[in-house]
Amino acid sequence: MRLFWKQKKMGIDLVVEDDEKDQFVVGGVRDTKRGIEALAKTTGYDPSRAIKGLSSIEEGKTFVENFQPWREFFPGEELNIELE
Repeated sequence: MRLFWKQKKMGIDLVVEDDEKDQFVVGGVRDTKRGIEALAKTTGYDPSRAIKGLSSIEEGKTFVENFQPWREFFPGEELNIELE
């Protein structure tokens, strides 16, 4: 399994890819008209895992990574974010 940031048109997604190359997005950062927004996915409702008005994409990445959302969806897997 791999954990990495994937470039998208309006930002980046934090992606877990399994051995069959299936991808699951566990977080993301978007550059919108209203500013930079970040989201760390969860299995329940937790508004503290989303934020708006950030100053940079890097700040958004740090926000998402701090929640370690991949642990919630893939417990027991030792995943480290691959460097670009």
